[in-house]
Amino acid sequence: MIEILTSHAFNTIQDLGRTGARRFGVSTSGAMDPVALAAGNAILGNDAGAASIEVQTFPFRLRFHADVAFAVTGADYDATLAARTIPPWWCARARAGDILAIGSPKRGARVYLTFEGGIDLPVVLGSRSTHVRAGFGGLEGRALREGDMVPVSRSTREAGGRFDFGVEPANVAIAGSSPSEDGVLHVRVMRAGEYDLFSTSVQELFWSTRWKISFQSDRGGYRLAGPKLTLAAPAEMRSHGVVAGVVQVPPAGEPIVQMSDANTAGGYPKIAAVIQADLWRLGQARPGSFIVFSEVDYREAVAAMTPVDDYIARLRATSELYRSL
Repeated sequence: MIEILTSHAFNTIQDLGRTGARRFGVSTSGAMDPVALAAGNAILGNDAGAASIEVQTFPFRLRFHADVAFAVTGADYDATLAARTIPPWWCARARAGDILAIGSPKRGARVYLTFEGGIDLPVVLGSRSTHVRAGFGGLEGRALREGDMVPVSRSTREAGGRFDFGVEPANVAIAGSSPSEDGVLHVRVMRAGEYDLFSTSVQELFWSTRWKISFQSDRGGYRLAGPKLTLAAPAEMRSHGVVAGVVQVPPAGEPIVQMSDANTAGGYPKIAAVIQADLWRLGQARPGSFIVFSEVDYREAVAAMTPVDDYIARLRATSELYRSL
């Protein structure tokens, strides 16, 4: 059992998301940075989709009520366990009574806490992810708050093993995943269904602009500040399916990148879609930071997932070997 000591708004239980329920109007939800979550589970030997705590407001503190191994991944943070420094992308074994404290990240936006065996909360529509707007999943369908008790599953492995080691962060290890030297995040996208509705000059604006992630952004979507991407004439469209990564353009012309809690349908024109291999990087981008888009085709988008999958596979294999030494 884990006791939440300090937690501000928007910190929730998340796993890899709720698939197969969009036809009922239920968002996928899940981690904004699924690579960090999957990495933490790989380090501990959990199933890839075991539920974790997604921390996006700081400071965050919890107390362990039993001995348990855990991993901390995601943003570049300052953390201590029982007053001992825990480096980023590290796993350790906590003892009953230990307090884990995480401060504001120096880089990145979200930290993931995974626990050996995973968080033991009810599965709702195939996932333990918190859907705050609908009020289900996670812990009572809401954000974590002081005094909450979060149950952790018992590991099926025998006690013991080494749990005090770190791994190379995803943004370092995965080829092509680091921001450019100018500090702007480069995000790869494919053209979407209504791309050709926009004039050539507006299309060029989309590609050439350094977009700022507005402070009117959340897990539902990132609103981008920059030039207006307006159509020459209003387009009346029927609502259609929407998934994370789709870049919609409302009539006012400010693009919105749909994220983990995106609506399941919408009628705004779609100009592009962020490829799966870059969604996790976008999930670590803070409001106020800048991004630029570059175009890839379908084959390039599919191939870009290979380094991501290879990274998780290497973590799982090497961590398993290290724990058994």
